[in-house]
Amino acid sequence: MNHRKPNTSFPRPRLLACALAGCLFMSVPAAFAQSTAATVKGQVTNAAGPAASASVVATNTATGLVRRVQSNENGSYALAGLPPGTYRIDVESSGATSSKTILLQVGQTATLDLPLAGTEPQTQLETVSVTANSLAEMRTSEIATYITPKQIEALPQGSRNFLAFADTVPGVQFETKSDGSTQLRGGAQSSNGVNVYIDGVGQKNYVLKGGITGQDSTRGNPFPQSAIAEYKVITQNYKAEFDQLSSVAVTALTKSGTNEFHGDVFLDYTNEDWRARSPAEIANDKKIPTEERQYGASLGGPIIKDMLQFFVSYEAKEFISPADITPGENVPIAALPPELQALTGPTSIPFNEDLYFGKLTWTPGEDHLVELTGKYRDEKQISGVGGVNTDEFGNAKSNQETRVDLRYQYTFGNWLNDAHVTYEDSTYEAQPVTTSGYGIHLETPGRRSILNLGAGEDFQRKGQKGESFQDDLTYSGLEWAGNHTFKTGLKYKSIKINAFEQQPYSPQFSYDVFQTEFIPNRVAFGNPVPGIPSRNVISDNKQFGFYLQDDWEVNAKLTLNLGIRWDYEKTPSYLDYTPRADLVAALRNWANIQNTDYDIEDYIGNGGNRKAFKDAWQPRAGFSYDLFEDQRHVVFGGAGRSYDRNLFDYLALERSKGTFPRYEFNFNTPGHACEVGVNNCLAWDPSYYNSGNLSALVAANPNLGGEVNLINNNLKTPYSDQFSIGMRNTVTLAETDWNTSVTLSRVNSYDGIYFALGNRWPDGRFRETPGTTWGGQPWGQPIPGFGTLIIADNGIKTHNNSVLVSVEKPYSRESGWGMTFAYTFNDAKENRLSAANSDEHYIFDYPNPQGQGFLRSLGISRHRVVVTGTIDGAWGVTYSGKATYASPTPKEAVNCNDAPDFNNCFFDPFTPSGSFGQRQIDLAAQKNWNVDGSLVIRLRADVLNVFNNQNWTDYDTWRGGPNEPNANFGNRNGTGIIYPTRMFKLSIGLGF
Repeated sequence: MNHRKPNTSFPRPRLLACALAGCLFMSVPAAFAQSTAATVKGQVTNAAGPAASASVVATNTATGLVRRVQSNENGSYALAGLPPGTYRIDVESSGATSSKTILLQVGQTATLDLPLAGTEPQTQLETVSVTANSLAEMRTSEIATYITPKQIEALPQGSRNFLAFADTVPGVQFETKSDGSTQLRGGAQSSNGVNVYIDGVGQKNYVLKGGITGQDSTRGNPFPQSAIAEYKVITQNYKAEFDQLSSVAVTALTKSGTNEFHGDVFLDYTNEDWRARSPAEIANDKKIPTEERQYGASLGGPIIKDMLQFFVSYEAKEFISPADITPGENVPIAALPPELQALTGPTSIPFNEDLYFGKLTWTPGEDHLVELTGKYRDEKQISGVGGVNTDEFGNAKSNQETRVDLRYQYTFGNWLNDAHVTYEDSTYEAQPVTTSGYGIHLETPGRRSILNLGAGEDFQRKGQKGESFQDDLTYSGLEWAGNHTFKTGLKYKSIKINAFEQQPYSPQFSYDVFQTEFIPNRVAFGNPVPGIPSRNVISDNKQFGFYLQDDWEVNAKLTLNLGIRWDYEKTPSYLDYTPRADLVAALRNWANIQNTDYDIEDYIGNGGNRKAFKDAWQPRAGFSYDLFEDQRHVVFGGAGRSYDRNLFDYLALERSKGTFPRYEFNFNTPGHACEVGVNNCLAWDPSYYNSGNLSALVAANPNLGGEVNLINNNLKTPYSDQFSIGMRNTVTLAETDWNTSVTLSRVNSYDGIYFALGNRWPDGRFRETPGTTWGGQPWGQPIPGFGTLIIADNGIKTHNNSVLVSVEKPYSRESGWGMTFAYTFNDAKENRLSAANSDEHYIFDYPNPQGQGFLRSLGISRHRVVVTGTIDGAWGVTYSGKATYASPTPKEAVNCNDAPDFNNCFFDPFTPSGSFGQRQIDLAAQKNWNVDGSLVIRLRADVLNVFNNQNWTDYDTWRGGPNEPNANFGNRNGTGIIYPTRMFKLSIGLGF
């Protein structure tokens, strides 16, 4: 069926004052952000043994960048702060010389011993290889995996989101939801705990979910893939320089210009003719028009050879993707009136994105490096369509983001210093596709959704804008009981964050579809409270972080990584919040909470009784032990604490809910009788369809019925404690080296924020009937003169015991092939007591999560395997593949079937039957034609989900009533799947 589509067209920086203070750090001889810089170290030897005072010089073969140090008395050297890339390492001592070319990866600490010519028969050290081999990072406590340029270039994918390859790392999931949005997460924690560092600068989202800016419920990419050189995924044991995370750290390096001009253009394309029909399309016997077009270009090269280079890139997405509108609660489409049937079935939704990136690299001398980078992102999409939400009930969303980073690196001998001044401006907006009239919610008598249409209810405008200064100092010349690389750094950030929301944007009327008369039984609407200055909650936040790190090579076998960091953030909008005097009086005089399980004084701010959290001390310790001093068998482990942060979107609710309360009124209608005049019950009148008449209902007392949110005065910051032990091995099979790793891991996260019902019955109880464990919440017991009380506190916890196994044969041009294998076993539990998902922060079925026990984490597979492979085939064709297999993820269910009555139900997650929860095999083939030795034409084909595995998402989660089991429980009850269906994608490109 053809749907009438909504109109989807959508029509600086200040320097930090404190940057002057940074000059004190910049004046110290020193060089590179530890999170992306590479370090190569080892020992120089000659025929007599260790070679002291040898000259060791690293030269970047692409840019001409030079770094030099001298070996110490025992011949040891360390070249720190090297931008990842290909280097020629030259060593000279007393007239003897050697040279070797190596490839250093992002954030790598590589060990390279340098025997001078004539000391042993390794003649390859006397010449420079045409191709450079990477050095495996074995002696590290980090649980980390590198995503190489070859993998980014060759492995199949459909989105050009560079983070899509992160799930080749054990313990990491790159999730694509049924609406096409994506997120990265690690272990049992939500995506909020992730942080991504681009060229050493964190991209943290301070307002919304998703971990990094712009990644909350979006199908867009955080960065142009053509501008990413490589990246490193660290799941645990990251060092003290990593901040604002409690889960996975991704540190990525952007491409730079070189001394040669290089450019590239590409176009990816697919449409509905190149994909299999979805289950919804099969059921409706119609394929919905869809189209995915991605294109872009990049160019880099010299402005002044060996001194000044540039790189620019642009990427765009233009998607029209399928969605399925299906009535809820198994209501057949044929049972709906004809005018509503026309709003159901398959549909398509648009998405558009533009990504720009630019970079200047200036090397005025051997001791100096200056980089200026900038990124701009602009995307627009329609979302919230599908399931029970019709096209007209959807949301029009937009993301805009600008980031600028000025970096200065200075080196001298064993010192290095790296300073950043950054600017960011990120804005997220959402508004209903239909803004006039009112929303219509068709429901069962028990208020379960069947279909939503009309005007939507979500209106938001949120973002962050500000500047920061960060400086990292490294000294690698300390010798005491071994060799030390000592690091320290600080960061100061001034960031203005804001959160504006108006929900519901339009009145929302609910209808019981089983009643003969089409009369609403309930209405929800919002209305501004007079006298409140602004509904836009703004906070001028200040952040400060400081760390110390010592990488201590005790001897040739043992390396210790010892660090500690401290972070602090001041959020004035939370710290200074004082509830209105009449609300405070009503709370203190509220008899219902005088004898209950919490103290209301813990939630009433007075402008001076709230303090910013100061206890974010984070010790981090790791070790690696090289059993035979050959970097082939290394035992490693670590323990550490890492603090994340509280999302401002949650903190702002305390103020925003008081400026635009949500009101609900019940109508005395057939099947939904209530006593008019009691508990917001009204006689139905069609005049209430007029929003002005609804506003008049609350004009006399605008607080009555409005929700009140209060946050604990002693709010803490969420964090995780991480423990691990493992072993790496390099095994030679058939003259081929394989890198393997097995790790036992435990991660416990604490102090996640939750919002719970603060209402109580007159005697202080949470449940109406004493001794019961389910239902009977005091929703009809509001604050006198106001509405429902919602209180927020710390209390969400997760525990995850996991086994992480990886096997890798790195790709090399000589062998022509490479592969990776990643297996994750998770025993993940959480105390989130919600029927929604692991990102849910509302708990209304219990007074709080304390003492309720732990349940299986939702959305986390117990077993997950990801295998990738790349091989150079005949006729110059490169073949690649990726296979993903995961056991079914637990889904939440309420168990009343095993309860004596409906007052004693309980949450009881279940895992859908089946050996696999997700199966997907993707393949790709690429052929390059060289024209005149400088021009390359590419033709590539990707086939995603080759076997068209249907990864279902919709299941019946109702176990049934007391002693009345639901025969359909656990069975599929919808056509929702994780996309894509089998899809062919064609790509053409031109490089020079």
